[in-house]
Amino acid sequence: MSTRCAGLLATGLLLDSASGAFAQAAYPTRQIRVLVGFAPGGPTDVMARIFSQRMSVTLGQPVVIENRTGANGNVAAEQTAKAPPDGYTMLYGTSALALSPALYKKLNYDAVADLSPVALTAVVPLVLAVHPSVPAKTLAEFIAYMKANPGKLNFASAGLGNVTHLGAALFMHSQSLQAVHVPFNGSAPAAAAVAGGHVHFTTDTVNTSQPLIADGQMRALAVMGTKRVAILPDTPTFAEAGIPNISIGAWQGFVAPAKTPPEIIARLNAAALEAIADKDVKTKVETLGGQTLGSTPGEYAEFLKTETVRLAEVVKNAGIKQE
Repeated sequence: MSTRCAGLLATGLLLDSASGAFAQAAYPTRQIRVLVGFAPGGPTDVMARIFSQRMSVTLGQPVVIENRTGANGNVAAEQTAKAPPDGYTMLYGTSALALSPALYKKLNYDAVADLSPVALTAVVPLVLAVHPSVPAKTLAEFIAYMKANPGKLNFASAGLGNVTHLGAALFMHSQSLQAVHVPFNGSAPAAAAVAGGHVHFTTDTVNTSQPLIADGQMRALAVMGTKRVAILPDTPTFAEAGIPNISIGAWQGFVAPAKTPPEIIARLNAAALEAIADKDVKTKVETLGGQTLGSTPGEYAEFLKTETVRLAEVVKNAGIKQE
């Protein structure tokens, strides 16, 4: 090879390298869409918008929400899994990603194989709340009351296999308790049934339950999280109430299609972490009963794997049938 050709080749390689670095640095160059598997105005949708709006500032491009409802979030998850892995489509995923493999006989995507975790954003803990007619002021008193009345009480959930159903199932299995499950089509009607005295108790998200608790229509006994919740500061955690290792909540986070380039995943993760660290974002999340999290993509991937195994065991113990 001549000296001139070698020089041209080296120059070409340098230009290719520079243009590649420039292209990488330029991402994103257009708006990013975030699929949400639940209805506009619902708690998941509101949370997704809080984080996405702040991420728009960091990324310099609009991060817009598209609601694709159906099958407990699985419609949006499947569409994300099949989207081009170019960094312009994400899913605002929920605990349904870990729950669905245990609940559905057939899924058209695999959360572990077909999606690339970006960052865990927040969790909304569940709270065990009873109708005021239930003669129990503490968790210990409620357990004693349930043991004295096996199978005579009923509990509401936001639907069969929903995380609010699993919360009660996890609690009852840990204490060898029995109660009748009454599923509803969503958290709001489930909480309303307890407030109206039609159902004895529920393990619902704190953001749904708090207004009814504040009005005296339900009594909070314990939060199913690792720490107390800002909007229910006087309600102890299960551990504080004497029952450790009971933690379950509606967690959330961003995921992208599998094979999205790692440098893009890293850029999105950095933007998500900036949003999570923002004081205004944190305040808004806490107002909704949530607690901010934050993670690396690897930590989220490991969490998703272990949570899928853990929730499958809860589903099995509760005897919930696959759809």
